[in-house]
Amino acid sequence: MNREPKKPGSNNLVFIAGTLIAAIIIVAVLFKAQNQPEYDPELIAIPDEPVAEVVIQAPVVPEAVIPEAVEPEPEPPTSSVSTPPPLPKLDNSDDFIRERLLLISNKPEFAKWVKTDDLLRRTASYADGLSNGVLLSKIFPLSAPEGKFATHSSDGTIWLNAGNYERYDRTINTLISLPMDSMAKMFHFTRPLLENAFSEMGYNPRQMDGIILQAIDVILATPIVAEPIRLTRDSVVYKFADPALESLLPLQKQLLRTGPENTKRIQQQAKALREALLNP
Repeated sequence: MNREPKKPGSNNLVFIAGTLIAAIIIVAVLFKAQNQPEYDPELIAIPDEPVAEVVIQAPVVPEAVIPEAVEPEPEPPTSSVSTPPPLPKLDNSDDFIRERLLLISNKPEFAKWVKTDDLLRRTASYADGLSNGVLLSKIFPLSAPEGKFATHSSDGTIWLNAGNYERYDRTINTLISLPMDSMAKMFHFTRPLLENAFSEMGYNPRQMDGIILQAIDVILATPIVAEPIRLTRDSVVYKFADPALESLLPLQKQLLRTGPENTKRIQQQAKALREALLNP
């Protein structure tokens, strides 16, 4: 599946099927609203500046190794012990994956997220974008934040309204409810299918592992901003007034919009996921 071009700013959260879905959701997931107006004032503008001709270099694909889960020694077969079902082909895996994800969480929002088709291929593409700090909302659309983006002004200064943080509570609470140990087990169980999905994009297993871990690292590298956030407005769009915040990756900017407490909660889940992946 082709990557979607990067977009400046978004209201989406991150999500990944299986463990990977969790990583993507976490981050994910992250928080991109569907059916937003073409000119959403919440979007972050990219300044229109003259750019000299440059040579664009291909990005370096990270590589890593997520240890495989060690299977316990087989016990003597008995009539009461069931063996894991065989994995289906990637093309026919949606129902198989969806049923097992819904055993992990039956939250209504989560059930909506996994209704989409081509779950693992979408997960692979979404994770690839997340590893570069990009939210591919059309590939894995998630729940829209509730209400409208709000700001307030004081002495000519525009501030991000802290009331915006509550707009993401429904999505954040769903992500926080996911048990990361179970999601990691799901990742290891379905790993052959995920490797197939990534291989269709030209990635080998080590690169797949590197992409997943880098997506988590992008989340963990997001700063926690406890003080009020000052904004500037250029035409119909808002930008962060602080150049350090404005220079962050789109995924990290989206996390900032969820507020410091929600960002901390997402980062805690990201740490738990990394730990569960690396220590099966």
